[in-house]
Amino acid sequence: MIDATDGPARRALTAMALLACMGLAACATSSGTATPPGLQPTAPAAAPPPPVGEVQTSATPPRYGPKPNERFPLPNEDLSRVPEKFHRQMVDYRTDHVPGTIVVDPASHFLYLVQANGKALRYGVGVGAAGRGFSGVTDLAWKQEWPRWRPTDSMIARAPEQYKKYENGVEGGPGNPLGARALYLFKDGKDTYYRIHGTNQPSSIGKSVSAGCIRMLNMDVVDLYQRVRPGSKVVIL
Repeated sequence: MIDATDGPARRALTAMALLACMGLAACATSSGTATPPGLQPTAPAAAPPPPVGEVQTSATPPRYGPKPNERFPLPNEDLSRVPEKFHRQMVDYRTDHVPGTIVVDPASHFLYLVQANGKALRYGVGVGAAGRGFSGVTDLAWKQEWPRWRPTDSMIARAPEQYKKYENGVEGGPGNPLGARALYLFKDGKDTYYRIHGTNQPSSIGKSVSAGCIRMLNMDVVDLYQRVRPGSKVVIL
């Protein structure tokens, strides 16, 4: 029997309770005025999109593997639970969007990072309720490694018994439902509360799930994170 008074055991039980309480509600579109979780109050000045050379990759599909120098160990994601078409791969993708643009297709559960020469790096994604109810052109205003999470004021007001205890935020780490990385999207200088982030539930990739925005395998969101920078355009179809 686990002694809940033991430090490591107590922390493990707390993390499990946190995930159970949050479910998949890792991010939410909200009209609340609270500072977004882990985000500075105003968006940084938009940077130009990466030069073409920075987003070009070889025709060989990128492989999954260990990532050194991570603040926390990345979860060991079982790719056998994710259909192969949702694995990261280079595909043909004709578009007028410039290289470096992120295009999210929620209906197909794909995210594309546009490359040169009619190619795109395609990732499988899971789509939450917020992801299914949002579309348009946004800016990648901010990105974070191992981001903090805080429920929005509207979430706290709607379900205080579930979210009030987290009003001061949850530090980043393996137990945080935003996963290893988060990209924060703004439109016309204002936070959309729309996020592209990692997930602790890899089996949700390729599916429409109960809540949240756009979630990716942690290995995939780490890969995307290092290829894009603030100022990049993000198009939600």
